[in-house]
Amino acid sequence: MTANARAAPDARDDTGVLDDEAVLLAGHGSRREKSNEQVRTLAADLESRLGLPVDAGFLELAKPSIPDAIAGLAATVSRISVVQLSLFAASHVKNDVPLAVQRARNEHPGVAIRNGAHLGVHPALVDLLDDRAAAVEGELGVDRETDDVAVVLCARGSSDPDANSDAHKLARLLYEGREFDRVETAFVGITEPRLEEALDAAAKHRPDAVVVLPYMLGDGVLTGRIREGAAEFDDEYPYVDAAAGDPLGTDSRLLDVLGDRWQEARTESVDMSCDTCKYKVELDGYEEDVGGARATLRALTHRESHADRDDVDEEPHAHDAPAKHVAVCTNQTCAADGAPAVLEGLRQAARDSDACDARITRSSCLGRCGDGPMVAVYPDGVWYGGVDGSDAERIVSSHLDRDRIVSDLVDQVL
Repeated sequence: MTANARAAPDARDDTGVLDDEAVLLAGHGSRREKSNEQVRTLAADLESRLGLPVDAGFLELAKPSIPDAIAGLAATVSRISVVQLSLFAASHVKNDVPLAVQRARNEHPGVAIRNGAHLGVHPALVDLLDDRAAAVEGELGVDRETDDVAVVLCARGSSDPDANSDAHKLARLLYEGREFDRVETAFVGITEPRLEEALDAAAKHRPDAVVVLPYMLGDGVLTGRIREGAAEFDDEYPYVDAAAGDPLGTDSRLLDVLGDRWQEARTESVDMSCDTCKYKVELDGYEEDVGGARATLRALTHRESHADRDDVDEEPHAHDAPAKHVAVCTNQTCAADGAPAVLEGLRQAARDSDACDARITRSSCLGRCGDGPMVAVYPDGVWYGGVDGSDAERIVSSHLDRDRIVSDLVDQVL
């Protein structure tokens, strides 16, 4: 139990529900207002379901931000449960949202703020996918009990193997106990197999129909690409009927899952996949991602780089970001050792430089207390320790301008 959880009173009404409790539904955020409205709609529906205040907050690209939304709730309640409207546990779930929540805890020490899990793998989601598949079968005029119907479940794809493995698990659960000929997993990007590859593989078994299920929350750019891929496959293989279904949308079964995630958060029984988390254990091919400090830096960098996102119609998660991100630890110990002067010195030297392409920001503790002030340069993975204000110009002119590491200041290289 956290210190925040112990600090808040346990006031309950006659129904046993905390009368000073609220929920924040944390969405990713989009430049497409339609996607943001979906989050707000689910928040309103969840409020009706739970009978307590539910607000929507966004990680990026939409307002209010998660810290701002928490601040609005913190003025009226003493307990807040954050429920994440994310399909899988990748970096946003493991790094970015927890970072935003921790900052909110620091700003509201008298409020118990608990961070809940993502949607993940849940029986209600499998049932929802089953219904989406049945709708496409009706459109194509086929029946899985009499025809050979193959399904391709297409998710976004992630650089986190834990998230990708859950997509495969959902596909297998959809297959087990049903009359589908087969259920395969595909991804729009980042990892394999891609949708086109999975569709071609399914065609080799000569099914009567292929149902493509976009495993997406909304009807956005990626869902459109999945529909286009299904249509192209349908044209290319005339002996197989194919069509794509609808995304998850605001189906009421999402509320079943969100309600469970709320209960887990408020009772501190969140079960995350720590045994397969690339930030906690060494997985083949992902050894360099292990470590809380690396995860924190990645979250800070990602948050800053999204300030320069291009239009939503561009490649998803494409960034017009600076070449380097510099994080300066301004936690209590480093601050006492002169970190604010280092931060300002770096920023001033960067402004004076014609070649520097870097964003310089504050960071919370980087886990090197006593060795600071600490300055971390990302994506190079170079950490400088014991930095003085007078060292700022050297770091900028040598490392940031010319990619020459200031060797006498190096604390560690990740």
